[in-house]
This record gives sequence, structure tokens and C-alpha cells, in this order.
Amino acid sequence: MKTFFGNGFGSSFGKIVAMDRFDSGHSLSPIRQAEAYWTALLTGDGVPMRSQIDPRGLENILEYTFVLERIAPGLTRFRLAGRHLNQLAGMEVRGMPLTSFFELGARDQIKTVSEQVFAQPAIANLTLGSSGRLGRVQLQARMLLLPLKSDLGDVSRILGVTVSDGVIGATPRRFTISETNLRPVSDVQVPQQPSETVETGFAEDQQRFDRPGAHLRLVVSRDD
Repeated sequence: MKTFFGNGFGSSFGKIVAMDRFDSGHSLSPIRQAEAYWTALLTGDGVPMRSQIDPRGLENILEYTFVLERIAPGLTRFRLAGRHLNQLAGMEVRGMPLTSFFELGARDQIKTVSEQVFAQPAIANLTLGSSGRLGRVQLQARMLLLPLKSDLGDVSRILGVTVSDGVIGATPRRFTISETNLRPVSDVQVPQQPSETVETGFAEDQQRFDRPGAHLRLVVSRDD
């Protein structure tokens, strides 16, 4: 699926970002949509496969969406990325490591988080901040990381979303992590699959048919 997202997808931060700040606009909508889409793909077999992700199900949020691949322990790179991530970086990010979006002091932290997403597996919801300096205003962002299986069945892919709230300004923008929320996939309720029902339409209820032979007695007559 090389055209998965098309051309468009193709110091510590001191305060917690309030949820109502993001709720005031559309900023959290891509986060919610992506998690709802991913959750709908869950089955009793565990996390969804990368091959199950259909861009048509994410078409409204593709610019914020990305796919990561685990290359080695602690090393994760972008396989695909939407336009919003390219705008934050000021360049095409496909092929770059995830750590390139983070300040030096936060890179070990994001490595640990991504490894937990793969290993548990777990959903990670991060609150990010980029300080205002060198022509940049302070920027707040949210990042969602959702585990995926590769075609080999190992959890080595991530479906992610990053949404910033504010003017991007001079790039590249690099972030610190002010809050991390990890939730094991095992705690996520698997959606109930609709049960198959037989449509009867105008058919009448079927009555039980008893074989007539069950009510007959064999009588043997003897000729005199």
C-alpha cells in the first residue's frame, strides 16, 4: 500500500496542558478519531495488523497521521507521515527517527515510551511542549501511539497521530514530554462483533413436524 497516505501523508516543559484548551477547537478530534478507528479493528487475537489499516477510514485526519517501524531496540523511524508532521519539522520526515521530533533531554523518554508500546503492547497518549525561542512561539501538542502487528505477526509498527495547537512558526519544532499516559491493550474493551441473524421476512413460524409413524401401532391380524 505505497499510496497509503498519498502525497500529504506525504529543558522540560513546565506545565500540564489542560484538556479544555484542546477541546476549544478541533485539535483533539484526530486523536479521538484515530483511536476509535484502531479500537474498531481489535479482535480477540490482539492488536490489529498493519495491513488492516485502510486510508479511507482515516481520510479526514491523514495530515496528522503517521506510521512508525521498529528497527532495533529504542530505534523507531517514520515509514509514512502526514503533511502536519512535515510542517512541524520543516522537511520530509519519512525515514527519520521518531527521536528527531524531540529535544535531546526527552529522547531517552520517548525511546522508553515507544518500547513499552511495542512490548506490552500499550496505547501511549503524550502531552508535548515546544518552548518559544529563536523566532518561535510556545507550541503545545498531543501525540497518540497505537501498536500494530507487521505481516510477520510481531508488534513492530505504530499508527500515530500528532496534533499541535498554536502557530508553528520557525522550524524545526522539537518537543519535550510533560505528561505520559500508557494504557495496556489488554485493558481496552474489544468491540462486540454483530451476531449473524437469519432474516425471516414474511415467513411464518415453522411448526415442528412429527413423523406420523411415531403415533401408529403395528397391529398383526391372524387369519382363522
